[in-house]
Amino acid sequence: MRIPIKQKHIPIAATIAVTVLLYLIAALRFPGILSMRVLLNLFYDNSFLGICAVGMTFVILTGGIDLSVGAVVACTSVAIALFVRDFHMHPAMAALILMCIGTVYGILVGCLIHFFDIPPFLVTLAGMFFARGFCFVLSIDSIPINHPFFLKLSNIAIPILDGSLAVPSIIFIVILIAGIFIANRTRFGRNVYAVGGNMQSATLMGLESGKTLIGVYAFSGFCSALAGAVYALYTFSGNGWAANGMELDTIAAVVMGGTLLTGGVGSVFGTLFGVLISGVIQTYISFDGTLSAWWTKIVIGILLFTFILLQRFLYKTSRFTSNTAQVSFDVPEDKTAESI
Repeated sequence: MRIPIKQKHIPIAATIAVTVLLYLIAALRFPGILSMRVLLNLFYDNSFLGICAVGMTFVILTGGIDLSVGAVVACTSVAIALFVRDFHMHPAMAALILMCIGTVYGILVGCLIHFFDIPPFLVTLAGMFFARGFCFVLSIDSIPINHPFFLKLSNIAIPILDGSLAVPSIIFIVILIAGIFIANRTRFGRNVYAVGGNMQSATLMGLESGKTLIGVYAFSGFCSALAGAVYALYTFSGNGWAANGMELDTIAAVVMGGTLLTGGVGSVFGTLFGVLISGVIQTYISFDGTLSAWWTKIVIGILLFTFILLQRFLYKTSRFTSNTAQVSFDVPEDKTAESI
């Protein structure tokens, strides 16, 4: 039986198929990977990457890019550690303050892109250097976080069969569900797709393109700061070198999840599987014990290149199909005119 798949759903279908295939290949070599504990650890170990990827999905859907997410994660973790150590602030309060700062930072980035018409690449590149540099102004060394609240959070988990869903995983899943809802069930989500498809047309239709862009980068800033708080909880520390290069991993996860870099096409749900692909590869390498961790980058690079070629092929095919349809529609009219 053939299952019809719309052309726009082919990239995400390919992503899901690759994720399942990689997981099965790993399971054939190491059957223990099939346990619920290992599966749930995929969410735990990639929670901060996944949270950033949800925010990045909205940015790329508008045709933009955010190169500062990794630096914001590091800066947030260091700031939380300093607030707890030097100012004796509660970690939850510190995280809340920094998420607000991250949102304000995103609003500032969105305003620079919209009002001054500066390419997102340049604005977020400057933001990346600023945030990463500010990390080392705050502290050169890694700062441990010793607070009872973090200890309590680390012991909270929802048991599922032989595994458990820890707090970082729960936060990731909540943000993921919220992202899916926003993208598919709200006016803001529809505006994001419209702006990414064609900003000029969206503006002519009366959509608030500027507010949408600013909102997208504000959401990305919020997600990056939240990911920094989750990273601090994950490692019980703040480190200026944290998440170094994670912006590229985040972009790769979003693209492998079926989102076009040109904007207008993609989904937050697909991004989940893009994140899981990275997690499955890392898990396989961890179980093997003899392979270098750099093989993760190599495999992701090959898969990313393959997904880009697939997206390009589908884009050209859709254009060819639409052009062919137009020609076939015009030919009968010309013949009819000649016969008359």
